[in-house]
Amino acid sequence: MDRSRYDNRSEQWRKRTGAKRSRTLRWASVPRRLIFVTVAAAGALAVLTAMRHSDSLQEVNLQNLVGAKPASITGVASLIDGDTIEVHGQRIRFNGIDAPESRQYCDDANGFEYPCGRRSAEALDAFLAASRPVQCTFVNWDRYHRFVGDCRRADGASVAAWMVEHGQALDWPRYSHGVYAQQQAKAETAKVGLWGGKFKAPWNWRASHADGAAPASQPLGIISRKLVAQSGYSCEPRRTCKQIGSCEEAQWYLQNCSWGGKLDRDGDGVACETLC
Repeated sequence: MDRSRYDNRSEQWRKRTGAKRSRTLRWASVPRRLIFVTVAAAGALAVLTAMRHSDSLQEVNLQNLVGAKPASITGVASLIDGDTIEVHGQRIRFNGIDAPESRQYCDDANGFEYPCGRRSAEALDAFLAASRPVQCTFVNWDRYHRFVGDCRRADGASVAAWMVEHGQALDWPRYSHGVYAQQQAKAETAKVGLWGGKFKAPWNWRASHADGAAPASQPLGIISRKLVAQSGYSCEPRRTCKQIGSCEEAQWYLQNCSWGGKLDRDGDGVACETLC
């Protein structure tokens, strides 16, 4: 082997060996306590970063699982009662109002009892049918796991506001914080709907009828199952005074059917006066 090449390789080996020894000596000169503190600090920083990252992931996951709001629901409604509908299989309770229960009766201006709960539902049915579909924006879940929402017809009219303004439901301050107080004042002044006679607030009625506190398990089905009296009277088909055989029958239609008011043209509370 060429002597000069051998000398060069030996020189390179000595330089590399010397560099390694120099680095080893420098590390050896560093106090062990300083090395320990540095390593410990780096480990703590890594653990803290991991914990923060884990917390943020957990927060995001909880928000996704618990805090996410359902999307708005749009569709043709099936009636449950005057403040609850069903759309695409989801029960929806109108936010901030309370309507008479399906089994609730009230007194009209003449002191006669009438099924105000069913009258309220019929009014809602007619209102929604005038501009379909209905769209409901989520507000909260109630204790019966119903979707509580603000609902509007296709033309933008607020369902809750209309029901209160026409005396078919009450502003429920416990949940509305008085949002519909103005509409209720108008209804009371005009003596329309419930305000035309005497009634018990639905929340008070439920309190005195413990078995009526829970929501109905089946839709009222006004469209497919019209109100039928024990005597055989039915709200469908519509009738005129010429098709009615007695004063009693005429009064029943007036008190129980959404179209019954047409039988009392002068508004004195007596239907088909020629029969009475």
